[in-house]
Amino acid sequence: MNEKGESLLPKRPVFCPLIKSASEMSEEQTVSLVDVLEEDKELEEEASAVLAGSDAERCSYPQGYVKRQALYACNTCTPKGGQAAGVCLACSYKCHEGHDLFELYTKRNFRCDCGNGKFGDVRCQLFDDKDDVNELNKYSHNFFGEYCTCRRPYPDPEDQVEDQMIQCVLCEDWLHGRHLGGAVPDSVELQEMICESCMNANDFLWIYAAHLAVPAESGAGAVPDDDAEPGRKRSRTEDEAPACRLKELGGARRVPSGAVFWPSGWRSRLCRCLVCQGRLSEAGLSFLPDESDTVLAYEKKGEREEEDAPARDPLMSALNNLDRVRQLEIIHGYNDMKSELKDFLQRFAAEGKVVTSADIRDFFERQQSRKRRQVDGRADGRFHCV
Repeated sequence: MNEKGESLLPKRPVFCPLIKSASEMSEEQTVSLVDVLEEDKELEEEASAVLAGSDAERCSYPQGYVKRQALYACNTCTPKGGQAAGVCLACSYKCHEGHDLFELYTKRNFRCDCGNGKFGDVRCQLFDDKDDVNELNKYSHNFFGEYCTCRRPYPDPEDQVEDQMIQCVLCEDWLHGRHLGGAVPDSVELQEMICESCMNANDFLWIYAAHLAVPAESGAGAVPDDDAEPGRKRSRTEDEAPACRLKELGGARRVPSGAVFWPSGWRSRLCRCLVCQGRLSEAGLSFLPDESDTVLAYEKKGEREEEDAPARDPLMSALNNLDRVRQLEIIHGYNDMKSELKDFLQRFAAEGKVVTSADIRDFFERQQSRKRRQVDGRADGRFHCV
């Protein structure tokens, strides 16, 4: 989290930000104010996209196994060697402030563990009446700050390679692009990824991959299935049950190698016949045909809720306890300072110049000087413009 308490997790549904190499991070770089402002705006948008769909004030436990929510693991309360546990956004603020937290981005069908039997004597401050264990929660090495098949932390101070991390749709682990077993497509903002391990664990997905997935760039094409008749399609009559779309696709399947990327809307094209529904249920993948399960859908929902929510200005909240005259004085002073600071920074941005610490000190020294003149003027009956 940054100093505002905002998550620094990524906005995109499949990507973490690029990992900078150690040598690059160690070099002193000159950055213009435009770069700083753009980066700050991007971080705020990323934080908003991840957090807006989750409640920051109330523990999510009473809601049961939430379809998708922002989650954290507390390395202070449940360190490696103990039992894996996850806490909701509100508990990360209220119950684990100042703790060593692992940001897990979002997870599906999870119930908040905060203060349950895995936490020993630590109790949840928001909702204490919890079962000792949430039997349906699923955990992974992510809950101990390890990611990918290499089981390394993120960010990794020892990693010298600039890379991106991509989340698998099924296992929800994060994998380095170079550990996916194949090339990463150039344009993947709205695509989802299923890692090779999950593909192999659900072999029928290779058939879908041959027809619905982004073509592999490594030359891995489709191969016939010896147990099916390639290209065979069944006709339907009014008395027949809905045809199985998986069978209609034929027996060709993609060569089982590497992670698979899927374009936006691919889930809606999965078969929903009774046989396929049973197959998905048995594999624990009933969520897969549901377009609203995607991280993108979660972010869009959060954005709508944030737009509909009334604006909450912390300054105005603090002013409620002051008299009307004092409120107006503070508001005018605040707005003047904000306007002057904006004008001050825009001059640097327009010229592409770097703002130095000396520039900032000079600005606030002028502000303080004006404030002193204003106070002195009131003391002797005179008023000065600020």
